[in-house]
Amino acid sequence: MIMGRNEIGLIMYKKIFSPGFADTDALGHINNTVFPYWFENARAEIFEIFTPDLDPKKWVLILAKLEVDFKAQCFYGTDVEVNTYIEKVGNASFVVLQEVVQNQDLVAVGRSTMVHFDHNTQKSKPLPTDIKEILLKHLKI
Repeated sequence: MIMGRNEIGLIMYKKIFSPGFADTDALGHINNTVFPYWFENARAEIFEIFTPDLDPKKWVLILAKLEVDFKAQCFYGTDVEVNTYIEKVGNASFVVLQEVVQNQDLVAVGRSTMVHFDHNTQKSKPLPTDIKEILLKHLKI
């Protein structure tokens, strides 16, 4: 994963995936079920903000909502770039915005609502101030 600034100075994460032949569907393009997999893997650096060692026993996030908007077809044989930002930060949750680009074309946009969660009480809990500040540095306005 590469962390960098885009043309407007926004800090983002970027990850490259190589679509596999098995990722294609009968119509010859990348199957729509592949995109959530790419999105989850490209959120790893966000997960590390909360759980640096990624130990599942210490996990404090849950996925509350996932949306995918398909903008164009995506094909086998050419890498895709997944750019990851933070779109919104709330009291106990935040929205991750992700864009899939292939050949400089935007092919999909994903939004994942993540909730800071206490597995013992089975309830959400406020985002710690220091983590909230980190998330705000990745905010795409």
